[in-house]
Amino acid sequence: METQVSPRGLLSFVEAAAYLGIHRSKLYGLIAEGELRSVHIGTRHLVPAQECHQYVQRLLDAVAP
Repeated sequence: METQVSPRGLLSFVEAAAYLGIHRSKLYGLIAEGELRSVHIGTRHLVPAQECHQYVQRLLDAVAP
């Protein structure tokens, strides 16, 4: 199953949470646990779209037969 990655390279935390279908606080938890990486550009904290895609792939791989 191929998941489509956002054409934008970096997503705000709100956008990343929406992409994953989770609440923003859960996204913060995933970042704190090291499940997702984020980057800082100036005062902005962003999540690479590829990180979201890879996280979804890891979830799918974990349940694949």
